[in-house]
Amino acid sequence: MRYSYIKAREKTVFTKDIQLLFTFFGVTLFMLFSTYAFLLFKDYRFKSEIDDIAKQKIQLRTNISSMNAQIAVVEKQSLFSEKVFTKNSVLKESINNLFDLVPSRITLSEAKIMQDGLILYGITPNKDVYNFMLQAPLRSIFHRTYSSFYPAQNGWLRFVSTNYIDEEELSGAN
Repeated sequence: MRYSYIKAREKTVFTKDIQLLFTFFGVTLFMLFSTYAFLLFKDYRFKSEIDDIAKQKIQLRTNISSMNAQIAVVEKQSLFSEKVFTKNSVLKESINNLFDLVPSRITLSEAKIMQDGLILYGITPNKDVYNFMLQAPLRSIFHRTYSSFYPAQNGWLRFVSTNYIDEEELSGAN
């Protein structure tokens, strides 16, 4: 029995309004899950960057400590070179002063400079020239001075002069 001229439509639970509602909720859920996944990814990257920064920090601290050790070595070498330069300058000045101290009538053949003394070998015309012109200035510089003479073939005298500075008197003077 048919009383209508149009064919009846099938009724479904999914009407246009419900389909629109499901689409809206689907898009919203997709956006929420996408945002959640994005935040998880960003959190993972943030943690990995923190780990990388911590590793770099440790590496930089290691590099800083090795650089500080290298700086300490360079500073020690610098101080050592300054000390050597100063000692060389003092030694050079002392040698110049020593040769300025020797009169023209006395000839030195050898000079040995030690930490606390000086040994001179040379030739002098006689003991008086040596005593007045060389030994007197040496006695004013050194605490102990010893001289010995040997005759040379030309009639002059060979001499060996050993001169010492006492360390106890130097430390007591400071």
